[in-house]
Amino acid sequence: MHVRFADRRPEGLHALVIPLTGGKPEAGRLAPLSGTDADFAARAATAARFEGDAGAIADLFVGDGRILLVGLGDGDSDKAYEKAGGALIAKAQLSEKTLVIDFSGHQTSADRVAALALGAALRNWRYDLYRTKLKASQKPVLEEIVIVGAGEGAEAAWAKSKAIADGVAFTKELVTEPANIIYPESFVERCQKLKDLGVEITVLDEAEMARLGMGSLLGVAQGSRKPARLLVLRWKGSDADPVAFVGKGVTFDTGGISIKPAAGMEDMKWDMGGAGAVAGAMMALAGRKAKAHVIGVCGLVENMPDGNAQRPGDVVMSMSGQTIEVINTDAEGRLVLCDAITWVQRTHGVKTIVDLATLTGAMIVALGTEYGGLFANDDGLAGQLLEAADVSGDKMWRFPLGDAYDKLIDSPIADMKNVGPRGGGSITAAQFIKRFVEDGVKWAHLDIAGMVWSAKAGTTYDKGATGFGVRLLDRFVADHLEA
Repeated sequence: MHVRFADRRPEGLHALVIPLTGGKPEAGRLAPLSGTDADFAARAATAARFEGDAGAIADLFVGDGRILLVGLGDGDSDKAYEKAGGALIAKAQLSEKTLVIDFSGHQTSADRVAALALGAALRNWRYDLYRTKLKASQKPVLEEIVIVGAGEGAEAAWAKSKAIADGVAFTKELVTEPANIIYPESFVERCQKLKDLGVEITVLDEAEMARLGMGSLLGVAQGSRKPARLLVLRWKGSDADPVAFVGKGVTFDTGGISIKPAAGMEDMKWDMGGAGAVAGAMMALAGRKAKAHVIGVCGLVENMPDGNAQRPGDVVMSMSGQTIEVINTDAEGRLVLCDAITWVQRTHGVKTIVDLATLTGAMIVALGTEYGGLFANDDGLAGQLLEAADVSGDKMWRFPLGDAYDKLIDSPIADMKNVGPRGGGSITAAQFIKRFVEDGVKWAHLDIAGMVWSAKAGTTYDKGATGFGVRLLDRFVADHLEA
């Protein structure tokens, strides 16, 4: 779907969209329509009980054309505009080739017009690559959105928003693909196109990781025929010290020898959602030429149970030199993250790290699918991320850390074990990762287990991959690394 801006409505067939703030749609508020049509549309919308709530739509046929009135609520928030854009796509994606959104007579800002376009672009994403028997009525036909009367600066604002939409779409693609298509090597290949945006790419293979002592990450991968990779994406948009985003990239998780139940295991193709979010965020930052220095690290493995797989009770040596007793091979994400975090600290000397991972089922028990969990060793960083989460819509909730939880992962034969007791499972997982964060480094861990995939459609996504995390990271960079 293409978004473009115009001074006047185009010729030809299209559906006309009129955005309205809250309140009854009197004819005088329908500036793009002629007097008779405006009066008819107002009466029809009133009969349909349309009052301009954010995302509400009145679907009317006036004269020879289709009119969609879309509500903006009170009109003073980007989120209302974004919701309106998403609602328009849900309504018209399968029925209209062109939507013309006419802001004539509407007082708004360039950023809010861009927010509406962003909501539309995000909600428009679908992945029908493997659906060979879709009926014509099930296929999307929407090709273009034309925005009229948006005012000065809207097109430039949209250019930045489009970069974010592209990054979210890339994350959705990676998360949606099945595990026979996306595995460590092919994940790396998909990311090669980021070079065209100016992203520097480095890839470590298993031999290189072994020389560096990454026994924790490699232990997870040793049961799979798909070799592990460490993917490093660097965007140097400024000369500032780098900040690191580290993503868990378990491209399929059977649980290993501690195998998961068969029911629902197909969902574990999205256990690389953290790495997917990092890749998408790096695309967004490069696409909008962010004035920041960011290093994205994706620890990519597949967790399988063959005769060479690591066993419960094995002890592995991490790159940090700390030893880990593997109690449960299904607690593998933290084993991947700890070596990736050590690598980026030792190689690039970063002083701020944010990691993202679909890490624990306990997080879904605690928060369901409404919030991700945030853990941090620095209140300032935690506050910045919570603020970015609120603005972006990728919502997070902070959890505690502490010595009492940390003691729960002490091992009698190694420096630590990879799981604690059942209670506080998300917290002990975070405490595990914290042991690999060096003194003086600000660190936050985002457990997004309930957020990367949805069983129902949302404002900016259909059922399936949500693209969660990309907009949060982008907003964090925009507000605190580019200021």
